[in-house]
Amino acid sequence: MKNKDSGSPFALAIHGGAGTLRPERMTGERAEKYKTALREALAAGEALLKSGKSALDAVEAAVIALEDNPLFNAGKGSVFNQDGNIEMEASVMWGPIQEAGAVSLLSRVKNPVSLARAVMEHSPHVMLTGMGAEDFALKMGAEMKPPAYFHTTRRRNQWERARNSNTIHLDHDNPKGTVGAVALDKKGHLAAATSTGGMTCKLSGRMGDTPVIGAGTYAKDGCVAVSCTGHGEFFIRGIVAYDVACLIEYAGLSLEAACQRVIHEKQKTLGGMGGLIAIGSKGEIALPFNTTGMYRGWVREGEVGEVAIF
Repeated sequence: MKNKDSGSPFALAIHGGAGTLRPERMTGERAEKYKTALREALAAGEALLKSGKSALDAVEAAVIALEDNPLFNAGKGSVFNQDGNIEMEASVMWGPIQEAGAVSLLSRVKNPVSLARAVMEHSPHVMLTGMGAEDFALKMGAEMKPPAYFHTTRRRNQWERARNSNTIHLDHDNPKGTVGAVALDKKGHLAAATSTGGMTCKLSGRMGDTPVIGAGTYAKDGCVAVSCTGHGEFFIRGIVAYDVACLIEYAGLSLEAACQRVIHEKQKTLGGMGGLIAIGSKGEIALPFNTTGMYRGWVREGEVGEVAIF
């Protein structure tokens, strides 16, 4: 049934990372843990959209649920860098007038996605990093946590294996990764949010595509909302999220065609592995990935939400 406010139903999609997920290693019990977590995040965002809240509120709520779950590489489940520290990143974008906020190199902020929104709404800037971002978090009253909160045994073991082999790993290959959400609300507004802990054993100070508006996150009313997951360096070089929007707005491609071209053609040519979630201005949803799997969920108004891994 069409919504009275916008003439189209609300819609929401989420992701928990794309990468080399091996079906033979995914037991039924393990898969159900991930699916339950995805359902909970999807429900958190859907409840707000049903009540008439904004797409921005919905994507923030969905991402917070994923940041708080140690199964995913964001917030509490973040991976360790080369020095054994946590460096988190996040961004949000609000479609009506293309406002955006981003943060990076965080080590104490419980929910980076909320701080990214605060940067957008309460500062004259788009991105804050490191100590400056955490000072701003304290001024905003953001919930802070000691390092021990983010230090899980699983992540520590991953870091030790990577350090011992002198390699840098996408956490998606382990297999978990970046989280994100995109939404269309009852007023027809679009929003996107993305959050990550980065790459296991990455160099200190490295930033990926997540906090880069246009690379990992993008939203524009009347066009599309996009959240990406994958090898950040390639997604930055491909300006992936904005590339999808350009193919829709300027080349006239459908949402599905634009996403397929970017992920399965352009990114594969560059060597970029990963995926994205996107919602169009009429509530159409696309969830392409060029890896073996991507944790994802989606729901439209009046429909039952779905989650999937492979």
